[in-house]
Amino acid sequence: MRKVIIDTDVGSDDAVAILMALLDDSVDVLAITTVSGNVPVEQATANCLQTIEVAGKNVPVYAGADRPLVRQPVHAMNVHGKDGMGDMNLIHPVTAPVPGIHACDAILDLVRKNPWEIELITLGPVTNIALAIMKEPETMGLLKSIWSMSTAGFGPGNTTPVAEFNVYADAEAYKVMMNCGVPIYIGGADLYEGDAAWTQEDMDALLDTGNPVAKFAVECNAALAKYNLLHCQKSIVTLPDAVTMAGFLWEDVRKLVSCMAYVCVSEPATYGQVIFYAGQVLADMSGFDAKPYGFAEPNCSVIADFDGKLYKQRLAGLLVRHQ
Repeated sequence: MRKVIIDTDVGSDDAVAILMALLDDSVDVLAITTVSGNVPVEQATANCLQTIEVAGKNVPVYAGADRPLVRQPVHAMNVHGKDGMGDMNLIHPVTAPVPGIHACDAILDLVRKNPWEIELITLGPVTNIALAIMKEPETMGLLKSIWSMSTAGFGPGNTTPVAEFNVYADAEAYKVMMNCGVPIYIGGADLYEGDAAWTQEDMDALLDTGNPVAKFAVECNAALAKYNLLHCQKSIVTLPDAVTMAGFLWEDVRKLVSCMAYVCVSEPATYGQVIFYAGQVLADMSGFDAKPYGFAEPNCSVIADFDGKLYKQRLAGLLVRHQ
C-alpha cells in the first residue's frame, strides 16, 4: 500500500482530490497538512476535517503556514466561495487538528519514520514543504517522490497570463521545492478542461445516486460552477487537484514527459511562471552548453497527456462506492 501525505489549501477541488485518496484502497493517507491558499489556513483546516468526516475516515490533520515565505497572502474565495467550499453551509466539523504541532514538523517526523516510502502530494501553495526542506533538507531527501498540482503545465496561466495560482501564491517556496533533489511529478492547469471537466450531466448523475459522498463532492463545488458559468460561459466544474490525484493513482490515465523547470520569481510580470524545457531543439542553443537559459538537468516529470473520460469514470466509481 502506498504511504501518502497530502499538503493542501482545501478548496472545493482539493476536497474531491482528498476524497479520491481516502477512498482508494491502494493508498494509506498518513496525514493531511494544511496551508494558506484558496482560503486562510484556519478555513482550509476546517474544510479538510469536514472532508475526512464525509469520507468516514480517521486521519490526523496538522495546520501549517498562514502566509507565504516572503510575500502577502493571496486567496481564491472569488472562485471557490467565501468558505472555499461553495458557501453551501457544508462545513461543520466535529473533529479538530492535532494541537501544538506545525505541519512542517509533522511532515518531517513522518518522513523520518518512513524513509524512502512516503509520496507527498501537494494540492496548494508549497509553503509547508519549503519550510520543511529549509529546516531539514536531509530528511526531506528521504521522500520517495513529490506529486504536485501546480504550474500552468504547457498552457497559459489561470491567475496571470503565465502563472498558475498555487505557484503564484508562493513562488519562492515553489523554487525551493523544485531544487530539493526529490523526484517531482507535476499536473498542470492545462489538463482540467475538455473531457476532464464535470459537465452538468456528470454532476446530475452523481446527485441522482443519492450517495452522500458524491453529493458533498458536487455541492461543495457550487461556487466554482457559478464562477465558470459567469466568466467562461460554461456549465462545468474544473477539478485540477482531482486530475493530478488521478495521475498519481492511475498510471494509465496520464503520459509523463521529463523536463527541466525554471521558476520565475524576480520579474513582476512573470512572477510564478514555471518554464518547462523538454529537450526540444531551439533556434539558439549556443552559449549554454546545449542547456539554454539556466537549465541544468531534468528536475521533474510533467503530465503532458491525460485521459479525461477514463478519469471521470473512475472518479465517479470511487465517489459512489462508499456509503
